[in-house]
Amino acid sequence: MFPKNTWYVACTPDELEQQPLGRQICAEPMVFFRGPEGQVLAVEDFCPHRGAPLSLGKVVDGQLVCGYHGLVMGGDGKTQHMPGQRVRGFPANKRYQAVERHGFIWVWPGDPALADPALIPHLEWAESEQWAYGGGLFDIKCDYRLMIDNLMDLTHETYVHASSIGQKEIDEAPPVTTVNGDEVVTARYMDNIMAPPFWRMALRGNGLADDVPVDRWQICRFTPPSHVLIEVGVAHAGKGGYDAEPQHKASSIVVDFITPQTETSIWYFWGMARNFNPGDKALTASIREGQGQIFSEDLEMLEQQQQNLLRYPERNLLKLNIDAGGVQSRKILERIVAAERAAQPDLIARQA
Repeated sequence: MFPKNTWYVACTPDELEQQPLGRQICAEPMVFFRGPEGQVLAVEDFCPHRGAPLSLGKVVDGQLVCGYHGLVMGGDGKTQHMPGQRVRGFPANKRYQAVERHGFIWVWPGDPALADPALIPHLEWAESEQWAYGGGLFDIKCDYRLMIDNLMDLTHETYVHASSIGQKEIDEAPPVTTVNGDEVVTARYMDNIMAPPFWRMALRGNGLADDVPVDRWQICRFTPPSHVLIEVGVAHAGKGGYDAEPQHKASSIVVDFITPQTETSIWYFWGMARNFNPGDKALTASIREGQGQIFSEDLEMLEQQQQNLLRYPERNLLKLNIDAGGVQSRKILERIVAAERAAQPDLIARQA
């Protein structure tokens, strides 16, 4: 169950440098490539001749060349030609709207007539030289909503990430969840505590003492279809916490773009954007490495959780106050999916 009339992150530009990229998104196999003018294009990853994945071929002059028998397809999904054969009458492949923006390739799996690029979220940290970003991609075998649950309730940090960002004070500070339209915000503040190892490293990276008490914050923001941006940071205690001046704190935005592959698998684009010492490439690499290790710990837990849920489909999961962020996010998704399904007859009529 996932929305389709929306923008998902499909890949990063570097993944299209050498060859076409095959990627399943929302249960639909797609192939991404660059057209004649360098624009990003996406069509069904299916050769109409013998069904081979077009992503196993190559791009020549901005067109896809099937790696099986050489069929050539354009970005409009129409077969152009094939050596020694008449193929211009082949039915066209489905074409997907794709846009390159903010350092990512975005795709709209649903009705192309509704694909407005203005709906792609604005990411200030991706466009400003005052910010530095480092991230990566994980292929995780779990329902995309499990990852949203995970990110909207950071209580698990105490246990899953005990050696990096976890600490007992997380359990002791109750989160507060609010809903503003389609946005869900879960916030937690911890005052006058000692920073855990990851944040001690970040303090040093901003030229700050790491052995003094700090005020810490975690503000998780969910927006449909599956984007979670988390404002995190620490400031020397008594300097204003979240509102402290830059010279007293180390703060960042944890970037989480979750793209469903199937009902039980996701592409997880993760990263961290920071606005202190943005030119320090070594610091960016160090933070990226540390964050990658942290998210690797989530990966094992989520995949095992998914297997357990499939093993016991009749079991009802219990909900606590710490689950409010995930619960409210799921309610929004259910409403969006229900609205899409209700409009499906209109879509079928337009396509007829």
